[in-house]
Amino acid sequence: MASSVFSKPFLTASRTDGFSGFGSLNSDLTYLSSVSVQISIRPRIHKRLQIKATGSTFGTHFRVTTYGESHGGGVGCVIDGCPPRLPLSEADMQVDLDRRRPGQSRITTPRKETDTCKILSGISEGVSTGTPIHVFVPNTDQRGHDYKEMSLAYRPSHADATYDMKYGVRAIQGGGRSSARETIGRVAAGAVAKKILKQFSGTEVLAYVSQVHKVVLPEDLVDHYTLTLDQIESNIVRCPDAKYAEEMISAIDNVRVRGDSIGGVVTCIVRNCPRGLGSPVFDKLEAELAKAVMSLPATKGFQFGSGFAGTFLTGSEHNDEFYLDEQGRMRTRTNRSGGIQGGISNGEIINMRIAFKPTATIGKKQHTVTRDMKETELIARGRHDPCVVPRAVPMVEAMVALVLVDQLMAQYAQCNLFPINPELQEPMSPMLEPEEAFF
Repeated sequence: MASSVFSKPFLTASRTDGFSGFGSLNSDLTYLSSVSVQISIRPRIHKRLQIKATGSTFGTHFRVTTYGESHGGGVGCVIDGCPPRLPLSEADMQVDLDRRRPGQSRITTPRKETDTCKILSGISEGVSTGTPIHVFVPNTDQRGHDYKEMSLAYRPSHADATYDMKYGVRAIQGGGRSSARETIGRVAAGAVAKKILKQFSGTEVLAYVSQVHKVVLPEDLVDHYTLTLDQIESNIVRCPDAKYAEEMISAIDNVRVRGDSIGGVVTCIVRNCPRGLGSPVFDKLEAELAKAVMSLPATKGFQFGSGFAGTFLTGSEHNDEFYLDEQGRMRTRTNRSGGIQGGISNGEIINMRIAFKPTATIGKKQHTVTRDMKETELIARGRHDPCVVPRAVPMVEAMVALVLVDQLMAQYAQCNLFPINPELQEPMSPMLEPEEAFF
């Protein structure tokens, strides 16, 4: 911002107040009073008040930045804050990337991508160096011409319109950054986070499909204490119950052949979570988890613990009573709190449910508006999932793991810097055998 400020004539009266040099300035001041002085005023904003509106970085201590677009040269992430000396390779990430990749079954998008990752920095001789880890995955099966119609008309319920409203420009092919292909970077980083959690505290993060459209898996059919990854991966819909899995697959097949789509629910659990994670009041653990999973594409709802069903109970029915187990550890007899109380993990199984809407891009004719503001009809082309929930399972696991590692680092730094109170707190130390220790 610039302002023009015009000076007024300076008084040239004699001075007797001790400023002996004042008189010598009279001629200069008289000159200045006859001209207009242009003063450029630029607002100076304190650094702490500046707004960083990027939206592509997640985490505080374990930070992940994703990059790339659906039909660009490739996608990936930069992981900053990974602890050094962690054994790590592309193979650790590839397992979850294979679970996320397109073209893995008839109920997913037919786009064929191997999603083979390459670590470009941050690893030396098989272990992390503590410096930023750069992961890259190339796009190899691009069909930008499939999006010719979508470059002119907005897909109903898609991010096409809102990206134009915000930026005034967008990557049209495949939805650009709004495409689920952006989640490759999240899943790669999540695999690193899961490995840290497993090695440090034996923590496991598992997600599965618990609902597809109107097919709802009863909660009592899955034992969260014994659930395994093999049970989840035993079928293409990632539901651990074979009977309900078949019903879910049939529901997806029925809409797939009609060019339509349906939504569903992913349930995620965390076992062996360290106690004490989460920082009240604004950074409660469930609040951080909600933000993380709700940042995924197509998410529309989040429930934690008893969720909305808890509103039908009284306090005496809902409260989780405490008891001492065989090892003398305090536990809760029930787990309606979902493993978190007061925003802090209590050591019980953390459980949450995330709702995903039907895929926005469908092959049925819909009414819409063009970019030059004319009403029209659109039949979208391209390759898209008739139901996103089977491929969303590893995405949910990744985001949950990223939150837990970030909170683990915060807890370790703040509350374990000095000796703990052994009467109330449990030691927080890695689960390493003597021969595995790095020191």
